[in-house]
Amino acid sequence: MPRTNFQELLDAGVHFGHLKRKWNPKMAPYIFMEKNGIHIIDLHKTVIKIDEAANVMKQLARAGRKILFVATKKQAKEIVADKAKAINMPYVTERWPGGMLTNFPTIRKAVKKMNTIDKMMTDGTFETLAKREKLQVTRQRAKLEKNLGSISDLNRLPSALFVIDIQKEMNAVKEANRLNIPVIAMVDTCCDPGPIDYVIPANDDAAKSISHIMDVICQAVAEGLSERKFEKEKEASTNEVAKDGDKKMRARKGTGKPEDKAEPVAETKTEPVAQAAPVVESAPAVEEAPAKEAPAAE
Repeated sequence: MPRTNFQELLDAGVHFGHLKRKWNPKMAPYIFMEKNGIHIIDLHKTVIKIDEAANVMKQLARAGRKILFVATKKQAKEIVADKAKAINMPYVTERWPGGMLTNFPTIRKAVKKMNTIDKMMTDGTFETLAKREKLQVTRQRAKLEKNLGSISDLNRLPSALFVIDIQKEMNAVKEANRLNIPVIAMVDTCCDPGPIDYVIPANDDAAKSISHIMDVICQAVAEGLSERKFEKEKEASTNEVAKDGDKKMRARKGTGKPEDKAEPVAETKTEPVAQAAPVVESAPAVEEAPAKEAPAAE
């Protein structure tokens, strides 16, 4: 069953593309028609593409991977920040820091610097600084928080990027392509879908359209995270059961030691019975039979 339907997408205005004169010919397979000089996106294809992208993101979340959400345009900033926070995923909604993916160690150093400033504030060393130094440190901390605060938990490169408006976020897409990181994106009729691995043909300008698609995508990620949590709990319970079984087996082995000692005593009792058998009496009976038969043969 699809995660969304034609009517929901129509109500959200996902079908509105750009002006005909601004279109990109590579988006022709996703365009249904042209009306009043504006291209209309084929929502039947959008439904299929949303399901495909949602399943990919669900599997990544289930495997414990991180997906980086990128949207720096006004209409998408707050929507993406709120939705990404809800599912505990990193996001970039201010300025894309150049070399964030290709020069990731440098970005991590800046994040660590922000953490050291936080430690200074908690340890009390911040209070020992001069007034001017305090002002400089607080300004630096605010700047780092604004640009990198949302990716402070990103300890390694993300497994995928979800991008809104690939024309505006061209640098992010280029860096991801260079590192072979899959890109999932909302692509409008004026964009080139070539560099995108999972294209979602949709209106990337309307806030309602962005919000609806983000809801569907984030719901899929949340499902993947809940399944991962359930699997971990199941593994923990099976490990506990296995440990209990091992303890019981050890206890049984411990109680079975006295019974093993009692077995040799039973064997010693049977030995004298075997010695008392009348072996000597049976020997003459066998010898008499051939002595009688010998004269008859003569």
